[in-house]
Formats: sequence, C-alpha cells, structure tokens
Amino acid sequence: VQLQESGPGLVKPSQTLSLTCAVSGTSIATNSYYWSWIRQPPGKGLEWIGYIQNNGSTNYSPNLKSRTSISRDTTKNQFTLQLDSVTPEDTAVYFCARQNRYRPYEYDYWGQGTQVTVSS
Repeated sequence: VQLQESGPGLVKPSQTLSLTCAVSGTSIATNSYYWSWIRQPPGKGLEWIGYIQNNGSTNYSPNLKSRTSISRDTTKNQFTLQLDSVTPEDTAVYFCARQNRYRPYEYDYWGQGTQVTVSS
C-alpha cells in the first residue's frame, strides 16, 4: 500500500489549499478503513484534519470543520483535501494516511508528507 500527496507548496493568504492523495495497492472503497488528512505545523505536534469513508461520508475536526472539505474520486483511487481561507497558521506538513475503522487510533500507512507554506 502506498499513499502519495501532491499539490502546491505555496498558497497565498485567503486562498484555498488543495491537496490530493493518490493511493495504490488497495482500493479507497474498502470498507475497513478511513482515508485521513493530518498535518504538523512547524514545532508542533500532529493535528488530525478529517477523513472520508468508503461510502463518501466525511468527518472533520471541529476546529477546522467550517473551512474543510474532503472528497474522493474512486475511478482514480484518490482523495482530496480542500482548506478554505488559509492563513499563515495553516503552514504545515500535510500527510494523508489510512486509518483503521475498527481501531481508530491506528494509522498503518502514511504518505511521505508535503510542505505547504501560506505566505504572500
């Protein structure tokens, strides 16, 4: 199983951050897993952003819910994060990961992460 993030490394304040996670070696339509986005701001710990389920249902962090949208394309086996109205506080390394539906603290596969900087 492999996950690979892609997207712009620099986003201007107030714009929308958009990242895609391409998945190989398994299907995102698998029932047993959630497909998650997580970020790590500089000097801080990991922050869960949200996930999308095999049926397309989503769940977001309350802190980011008003600005976050996660979608998927099963034909391409990938899922996408959109974060609106970004500020410099959204600067972070963004990871996609597979989360075990039945053991929700278990993330067994991760992408390598992609740096996103919010700056004018």
